[in-house]
Amino acid sequence: MDEATTEKLLALNREFYAAFARPFAGSRPASDPALTAILPHIPQRARVLDVGCGNGRLALLLDQERPGAAYLGLDAAPELIETARAQTKRLTNISAQFRVADVTQLDIAHRSLDIAHWSLITCLAVLHHIPGLALRLRVLRDLAELLSPDGRLILSTWQFLSSARMRRKIVGWAEIGVPEEALEPGDYLLDWKRAGRGLRYCHLVDETEVEQLAAASGLSVRQTFRAGGREGDLSLFAILESLPA
Repeated sequence: MDEATTEKLLALNREFYAAFARPFAGSRPASDPALTAILPHIPQRARVLDVGCGNGRLALLLDQERPGAAYLGLDAAPELIETARAQTKRLTNISAQFRVADVTQLDIAHRSLDIAHWSLITCLAVLHHIPGLALRLRVLRDLAELLSPDGRLILSTWQFLSSARMRRKIVGWAEIGVPEEALEPGDYLLDWKRAGRGLRYCHLVDETEVEQLAAASGLSVRQTFRAGGREGDLSLFAILESLPA
């Protein structure tokens, strides 16, 4: 994928989350099975880096279920970071901070992170919004560099083609003026119809691609499973670990 197309798709998603931050945050509770499904894989007193933290719901869950955790949430949307800070002001059992940071530019953000290595990194419902295989690989490699030697990285990606409900959200690329020949296999444009209409770029990151990205990033796939959504299996989860030296 060329640089101009990549930037146009990234800008599309940035504009979406700026415009729909409030209704989006309202649709993502801490009790969502697409979040609580990862709880068994979160160790006690973990140092957690939540990349693409959205409304901060993982911090709320950790405060209830993993007292003593240290948490840093990053998101590219200042509007979502503002919401996250507001709804986590009364946390009592964990230490939580939030920062505006773009997952596609974590090489820059590395220098400002308080803890060099994290025992747990989460990247939930984020990777499928990153256009281009090369950029997804760079992001995962950046995350792998921040992981402690015995740490875990938890990914989730939407498996929207397996859901009739989600397939109905797919619209044509003509809506945003992107020619299909500029895209990669598995790229789609999905609409949103809550508090207005918006469009998001999504790539189908399936289990095969997760395995390829993990291997190319020096990570191994410990486990995969499906959970979340009305269907109960909308998201593919992958628990990744560093390969032995």
